[in-house]
Amino acid sequence: MTPTPTAPDGLGTLAGKAFAAYRAGERERLSELVDLVTPVLWSAARSQGGVPAACEDAIQTAFLQLVDRADSINEPAAVLGWLVVVVKREVWRLARGARREFGVEEVPEAPAQQLDPEAQSILSERQRVLWKHVSTLSPRCQELLRVIAFADRPDYAAIAESLGMPVGSIGPTRGRCLQKLRTTLGSDPGWAV
Repeated sequence: MTPTPTAPDGLGTLAGKAFAAYRAGERERLSELVDLVTPVLWSAARSQGGVPAACEDAIQTAFLQLVDRADSINEPAAVLGWLVVVVKREVWRLARGARREFGVEEVPEAPAQQLDPEAQSILSERQRVLWKHVSTLSPRCQELLRVIAFADRPDYAAIAESLGMPVGSIGPTRGRCLQKLRTTLGSDPGWAV
């Protein structure tokens, strides 16, 4: 009888294992958890309309709260969902504070982060063409592709929660986004170089 292959652990499971090990005294596992879940947390923060500085603050706050409250989280497997909720709430809190500070309904958008000349020269022409076309996709496609691209084993449930979309629509939406990207890249002479 041949052994049944096991499916690789999803992001939520890996995050839960790293968190459980951290709570058990393996302090170095916290950095593993941070590396695993940060792309999803960035996506969750941006999906709430957070500007880059607010997203960064919200994610840092979430990890600080996780360390402070590690013993009170009863189910390590739920740590990814817990972090997503904390990040979203923190982005909302920061946005409310910024609206009060500026006295407006909308917080001014931070200018787009530009690469410095040295970093820009390092990018190949092919990468520039790719990111130019990625930037033409809808914001939803951009967020979804970034989260999936930076996660080794995407956890569709966590991605669905962070992006506010049904789990069943992630695969088809991803397929449509990639097809649109393939089509636009295929028509760009700079991509064929």
